[in-house]
Amino acid sequence: MTEVTAAPQLTRKDFVSDQEVRWCPGCGDYAILAQMQRIMPELGIPKEKIVFVSGIGCSSRFPYYMDTYGIHSIHGRAPTLATGLKVANPDLAVWVITGDGDGLSIGGNHMLHVLRRNVDLNIVLFNNRIYGLTKGQYSPTSKPGHVTKSSPMGSVEQSFNPISVAIGAEATFVARSADRNTKHLADILTKAAAHKGTSFVEIYQNCNIYNDGEWLHVTEADVKDDNTLILEDGEPMIFGKDRDRGIRLNGLYPEVVQLGNGTTEKDLLVHDEQAEGPELAYLLSRLGPPEFPVPLGVFRSIERPTYEAQLADQGRRAREERGDGDLATLFHATDTWIVPEDSGWIPPEQRRDVSTEVSPSTPDYTPDIHHEVEQSELQALMEKRIATLDLPEPACVKAETTLAEAIELMQDRNLGCLLVTDDSDRIEGIFAQGDIFSQVARREMDMDTTTVGSLMTSDPTTLSRSAPIGHVLHMMAGHGFRHIPIVNGDGKPVALASFKSILGFLGDLLK
Repeated sequence: MTEVTAAPQLTRKDFVSDQEVRWCPGCGDYAILAQMQRIMPELGIPKEKIVFVSGIGCSSRFPYYMDTYGIHSIHGRAPTLATGLKVANPDLAVWVITGDGDGLSIGGNHMLHVLRRNVDLNIVLFNNRIYGLTKGQYSPTSKPGHVTKSSPMGSVEQSFNPISVAIGAEATFVARSADRNTKHLADILTKAAAHKGTSFVEIYQNCNIYNDGEWLHVTEADVKDDNTLILEDGEPMIFGKDRDRGIRLNGLYPEVVQLGNGTTEKDLLVHDEQAEGPELAYLLSRLGPPEFPVPLGVFRSIERPTYEAQLADQGRRAREERGDGDLATLFHATDTWIVPEDSGWIPPEQRRDVSTEVSPSTPDYTPDIHHEVEQSELQALMEKRIATLDLPEPACVKAETTLAEAIELMQDRNLGCLLVTDDSDRIEGIFAQGDIFSQVARREMDMDTTTVGSLMTSDPTTLSRSAPIGHVLHMMAGHGFRHIPIVNGDGKPVALASFKSILGFLGDLLK
């Protein structure tokens, strides 16, 4: 009989990585990291199912310091990467670590959409009202008038309120805490982890180098009780060191009142984090100095179907209604062919038409492509031969022609390209306007010594006069060609088909 052993109980140390923590001494990030490592064992989630995803900034070092899976992604895109990760692996516990710059500036659009979609992941936004990693520029949450290296006369921008933004984006869980209020912070992170859907937690985090003391009014022991309102679901909104003040509504507007002298707790606003509408949560998000205390806690926590669950449900319903899909059938549903390896370019008439072949994964798939189609006037035009077109003669140069000479010729004769021929006048390359922009304009080169042959496209696609006009258009549309040389049986260029000339011909015939 096999003995079943229980999984070992994890501790805080199990979530501490072997990486040296490299934040400035005294940074508020240390406190946030400590509380995250503290709550992780209590969640009961195996380490191999936990992933931390970050963007760019001081906060984004976080994944290195958690002994879990982690991804240090690109600036502002952590929510998008985390969304893909959660959709592909719904059983993972995914945390997004970001900052006020990373998450609300370059990443603002990504933040809004992950919140409205309600992907089941947790977003922790460190708000220090400054760009710390890039040395002290003002951020989207910096207050108007704030003097920084990038705003020496004071910022003229209105600042973002992260909680208001999250509520406006229809986030289902929105909360706020502070780095030094460790017990409260641990409680909020635990509640965020338990929420089914996107949880958004703003943490007031002190940058002691570039914006020191920004949150002292909510973290210092002798003043924080008078300056903060701890939100508790179902409880009246009371605050103050002596718990003798509260928030009540006066019509549509909140006001601070002193308890006593006829004013009781029954007159105060009662917090309801599960209220169906966002109105109360948004009202609370607007409170703050100098008139009001700063609310800390859960502003809103509601239930709504998660993004990844709805996607999975759609997939199940699609299979029930339509059967299992087949990738090969999808790939072969339109004009497709197979090009053998190392064979170079193959004329269309020699290509395998795989749309008529049986897919290995779908043996019964034999579409009928030989149905009769009534020939229209346009189809008749498509079958006409290139020989019926009055195409211009090509301008030809030799490979040793210099760029200065080639560009002067193209300017004088208003040419879109030059054909490069060998000593036997057979085509060996093409030099087009696109080469000037993509190869010449972006590089330093001597125009009088650099040759066309060094920059031309060798062995260009060519057609004969007997090819149909439809084939020319197909090649242009399918491969992006703007010019196709027309050659005789000896490989010598006799004309030049251009996108402009073909369209002009068709336009004249269809008038």
